[in-house]
Amino acid sequence: MAKVTRDDVARLAGTSTAVVSYVINNGPRPVAPATRERVLAAIKELGYRPDRVAQAMASRRTDLIGMIVPDARQPFFAEMAHAVEQAAAERGKMVLVGNSDYRDEREVHYLRAFLGMRVSGLILVSQGMSERAASEIEAWDARVVLLHERPEAIDDVAVITDDIGGAQLATRHLLEHGHEYVACIGGVENTPSVGDPVADHVEGWRRAMRESGRSVEGRLFEAPYNRYDAYQVALDVLSGPNRPPAIFCATDDQAIGVLRAARELRIDVPGELAVAGFDDVKEAALTDPPLTTIASDRPAMARAAVDLVLDDGLRVAGSRRERLKQFPSALVIRRSCGCR
Repeated sequence: MAKVTRDDVARLAGTSTAVVSYVINNGPRPVAPATRERVLAAIKELGYRPDRVAQAMASRRTDLIGMIVPDARQPFFAEMAHAVEQAAAERGKMVLVGNSDYRDEREVHYLRAFLGMRVSGLILVSQGMSERAASEIEAWDARVVLLHERPEAIDDVAVITDDIGGAQLATRHLLEHGHEYVACIGGVENTPSVGDPVADHVEGWRRAMRESGRSVEGRLFEAPYNRYDAYQVALDVLSGPNRPPAIFCATDDQAIGVLRAARELRIDVPGELAVAGFDDVKEAALTDPPLTTIASDRPAMARAAVDLVLDDGLRVAGSRRERLKQFPSALVIRRSCGCR
């Protein structure tokens, strides 16, 4: 059976192939309602299916958006990827997701793969963009939006939340409960010191501690961002002779690991230990006790990232304010901090 072509649809509908293209792609030119109905009826009768590969070769762009995250197993990144997928669907796009595993070579691998597929643009959640990644993006002249990371260069396009301010909110709230000090479980040794959200969370903790006249010396503990490794770190911290009265964790996943360690060591939370996190993943409301944390508007951030990656104008024009979209952080109070 011969393959149905766009020409066949045009002949049956009594119109041009250009009009058929406008109907299929919903533009760029308007089509009269009656004509549109004839084209859609012809497509249905003939069983026509557009050749997306041919369309991509002709336009040099597909209906795909590439998204690279450090680890989709972590709830924050999984929820953010889902929000991006929903926002992309509203714009008629699909999302391909790759995991960098916090490794530069994996990030570059997915950059090359997605750009080679002629994606419409890339949304990148990076652990700190390497020179190799930056060179790859420049070589392809790709549209890239940084998500959940503060850009170092004024020309970078990014969607971020107020990481430093949010961490200050959480730390101040713990101090307001009367604790002598608040310890912090931050990132790992190679966490980038500039532009990385976890580094900003640690900086927010430092600022809140110092503005209250408290020392941070010896009160910052390194831990990977996931609950499993944070649990092991928390076992050591909480079973030591100088157990902190309160802990601010740079991520909710780390805080969940701390809560697990406290339960295993029979430390009452919040009676003997107050805990707060950052991200407000859905699971934070289901921990025991429910986790006090910092929230951001992930759906709005995802829509902003998709809009930026699909709008060509911001690559060549637009002020820094238009390129950098910052969303506020909000304190979500639950019982882990000591509030009832």
